[in-house]
Amino acid sequence: MLDETFDKRRNNAATTPAYLSVWNIESYYGESYIVQDVSFNIREGEILALLGRNGAGKTSTLRTIARMDNPDLRHGEIWLDHKPLHTMSSYEAAQNGIALVPEDRRIIQGLSVEENLQLAQIAPPLGWSLDRIYELFPRLGERRKQDGSTLSGGEQQMLAIARALARDIKVLLLDEPYEGLAPVIVQEIAKTLNIIRDQGITTVIVEQNAVAALKLADRAVILDIGKVVYDDSAQKVLEDEALRAKYLAI
Repeated sequence: MLDETFDKRRNNAATTPAYLSVWNIESYYGESYIVQDVSFNIREGEILALLGRNGAGKTSTLRTIARMDNPDLRHGEIWLDHKPLHTMSSYEAAQNGIALVPEDRRIIQGLSVEENLQLAQIAPPLGWSLDRIYELFPRLGERRKQDGSTLSGGEQQMLAIARALARDIKVLLLDEPYEGLAPVIVQEIAKTLNIIRDQGITTVIVEQNAVAALKLADRAVILDIGKVVYDDSAQKVLEDEALRAKYLAI
């Protein structure tokens, strides 16, 4: 049975217009057809789990939304709050509120935790203050002078998310945020993502730990060989063993 919090979020989402819209996007690496006519909508403040087996096109979809050079978007449109992301460069998409936290986190070696955060705030639009970030991530505050690359895996993931929040973002794209982390750290990051969602930030999470992602998410989109095969409640995926076995192998 759905808990009251999930019910409330789902009912609110049902009456809220789309905030991020992905329409019929087709993306390529060279001549390899990776993202094949993918469409979905996300409402403001929603958490969407983008799931599928390895090679299904999940990371490519995130990179396409963030307007990275690879993959190459050859067809379709992406709209964020009535603005056409599909016409923008990655730099322009970032300025308009898109933040991608990649799987490898890309913490800058030789810079302290605080310097990694300050680097994100060199140019506007600025997001959360350092004090606010340290309030959300007390461990980062304790280690603010430590080289960011020497942090534990969980702390590096926190820093990568915090660095995104240092900008004024509307949509947080997370690629495998739980990879290699202990269950207790996964739970801690999930709680943090719920807090971030309560601040009105929309989140898309790509994650091989599908159960953890589904427990966090309001909705799920499942890709199979570059195509959408499911777009509905995350809870329904948790309850549908046959669906999970067919497309997620769990």
